[in-house]
Amino acid sequence: MDHFADRLRAAPQSRLQRGAAAEALALARELALWAQRIEDPSGEQRVMPDAGMFAAADQITVAVHDLAVVLRDEGEVQEAVRLVEEAQKRAGV
Repeated sequence: MDHFADRLRAAPQSRLQRGAAAEALALARELALWAQRIEDPSGEQRVMPDAGMFAAADQITVAVHDLAVVLRDEGEVQEAVRLVEEAQKRAGV
């Protein structure tokens, strides 16, 4: 899963501006909310802030690692991998 983040770090600014960073932020937010729902199903959901296009890779890394800690089974792991792969394809990196 770190592959997507590494590709974002290596991407030119123009690619990030054309949507790769937005795609990464959307994925990071989705994964962060998923982790929150597992950790505290009745708790208030906090949305990951937009820290700018150059922080998108780090935001994915944090969200993926947080989610990995709380996933409960192999099926959830496979779903997370699928989400990351699809986002990376949409981002074009």
